[in-house]
Amino acid sequence: MIINFNRFEQQLMPFTSSRERWLLPLGLFILSVTWGYTWVLAKQALGYAPPFAFAAERCAGGALALFVILKLMGKPLKLVAPGATLAIALAQVTCFMTFQTWALVEGGPGKTAVLIFTMPVWTLLIAGPMLGERIRGTQWVAAVSTIVGLLLIIGPWNMHTTLFSKFLGLIAALSWAIGTVLIKRLRAKQKIDLLSLTAWQLLIGTVPIVLLAVIVPEHPTDWTAAYIGILAFMSVISTALCWWLWITLLDRVPAWEASLSVLGTPVVAIVSSRLMLGEHFKVSEMAGILLIGAGLALLSLLGWAATRRSALK
Repeated sequence: MIINFNRFEQQLMPFTSSRERWLLPLGLFILSVTWGYTWVLAKQALGYAPPFAFAAERCAGGALALFVILKLMGKPLKLVAPGATLAIALAQVTCFMTFQTWALVEGGPGKTAVLIFTMPVWTLLIAGPMLGERIRGTQWVAAVSTIVGLLLIIGPWNMHTTLFSKFLGLIAALSWAIGTVLIKRLRAKQKIDLLSLTAWQLLIGTVPIVLLAVIVPEHPTDWTAAYIGILAFMSVISTALCWWLWITLLDRVPAWEASLSVLGTPVVAIVSSRLMLGEHFKVSEMAGILLIGAGLALLSLLGWAATRRSALK
C-alpha cells in the first residue's frame, strides 16, 4: 500500500495561499521547540544509556523510520552517489552524533547546543576552499561576533573549567558544517532526493557508531519505560519526522526563512536546560551566547537581503 504523501504535503503546507500563510511560522515553531527540547531529553537519556550506545540506538531508529516513510511514499530506495553519501555520512552522522553526544556527557545541554549551532559560521569558512564561496563585507562582522562569543563561552583563560566538553561541541559543529558543504557540492553536481539521501547517510553513518559502542567498554543500557519513551521520541520525532518537516519547509521557502528555525533551537535549549536541569551560566558565557546569537541573526538578515535583491532584478 502506497500513501499519497505528496497530496498530504500539498494540503498541509499550501504556502502560496496567503490565508494559510500561518502554517510556515507554525512549522518553524514546531522545529525550534522540538529540536531545542531534544537537547534536554538527550541529557536525560544519558542517565539510562552510555553515550555511544545511545547515539547508535537513536540513529538506527531514525534511519529505520525514514526508510519506512520512503517506502510508504513509494519512493525508490536505491542508493545514489555512494561515494559522496559515505563522506556525508561519516561527517554529518558518525562524527557529528558521536561528538555532540559525548559533549553532552561532559557539559550542559544549553551551552553545548549554542556551540554546535555555530555551524552556519563554520560553513561559511569551509565553503571558501571547498566551494569557492568567499566571506565578503558584513559577513565578516557576523563571523567575528560569533568567534568572540565562542571565546567567551570557552574561556581558555580559565583552565579549570570543562574545556573538554566545549571543544567536543566545536568538533561536532565543524563536522556538521563539513557535511553541509559536502551536501551542497553533491547537489550542485547531480539531482538527488534529499529525503532518500538523509535516510542513507543516517544508515551508513550509524554503522561506525555501532562498532564504537561495541568496542568501547560501557555499562549496559537500562531499558526502562522512561528511556524507551525518550528514545522513541528522539528517533521517530526528533530525528526522522522533524527532518522530513525541515526538508518540506526548505523546499517551499527561502533558505534565510528556514534558517530562523536553526536560530530558535539553541534559545529553546538554553531556556529548557535552565528550567528543567538548573543549568547555570556565567556572565561571560551569557555575553558569549548573545554575541553568537547576534552573529547568526546577522547571517540570516544578510541572506534575506540577498534574496530580496535577487527578486528585484
